[in-house]
Amino acid sequence: MLVSSGKLLEAAKAGHFAIPSANFVDEDSLRWHLQTAEEMNLPIIIALAEVHLDRLITLEEGAHIAKFYAERTSNPVVLHLDHGKSFETCKKAVDLGFTSVMLDASMESFDVNVQRTREVIEYARAHGVSVEAEIGHVGTGAKYDNNSDNIYTTVEEAAAFVERTGVDSLAVSIGTAHGLYKGTPKINFDRLHELAAAVKAPLVLHGGSSSGDDNLHRCATEGIAKINVYSDLVVAAAKEVYALQQKEAEVEDYYTYKEAAKQGMQAMLKHCFEVFATKPVTL
Repeated sequence: MLVSSGKLLEAAKAGHFAIPSANFVDEDSLRWHLQTAEEMNLPIIIALAEVHLDRLITLEEGAHIAKFYAERTSNPVVLHLDHGKSFETCKKAVDLGFTSVMLDASMESFDVNVQRTREVIEYARAHGVSVEAEIGHVGTGAKYDNNSDNIYTTVEEAAAFVERTGVDSLAVSIGTAHGLYKGTPKINFDRLHELAAAVKAPLVLHGGSSSGDDNLHRCATEGIAKINVYSDLVVAAAKEVYALQQKEAEVEDYYTYKEAAKQGMQAMLKHCFEVFATKPVTL
């Protein structure tokens, strides 16, 4: 069941749990995510990041196959554009049938971020599509230990941004980073609590992969409604393929490798649902 993210994230915020936003990069990863969510009867956000486009899949292909499979599920499914870089990309996603889009103008000035986000909201709302934005900036895991490019979210700017834009959800920077870490990040839970109390919109955490189960469980139950995961999923798939190779030196069957990747990715997504304390949602 394809839905927009607005009411879904409001339910997560009220219920003190988070919904995984699982990036897909091809038809297989998409189907595996949806199968896992339906098996567990839980809501899921399937996300296609602009940075991944044209490597294995185009925006058009992603939209068509995601709608095809999502409309055949019984649990709530959001089709989300992750880290859209421009109004044009967000508009194209809306026109193709995405039910949620993110404009990432977090590296712009506050006023420019507000202006660009409002432009996307005006167009998306007219088509029943939810919008996510970001205040602060979540850097990359490779730089986490030193020379991080994280810019932490302030409570004042986050609250003002939501008031001025009316955005449906807000990604905040509280200590995580995209990609995989060297070590476990230190989450600023005091800042999270302050943001959750001051900001009306549901909060989003980017950089969920390898952030530590305890950290993520606390984030999910203490103010975050959506947690993005990607690296953990593809690494889990690769590890299962590697384990198969170590166990059986010669595997000539393509389908055997594909099944190993599926098992690894789905096991990790199930783990995310459990850590995030995700609950069923009826819309």
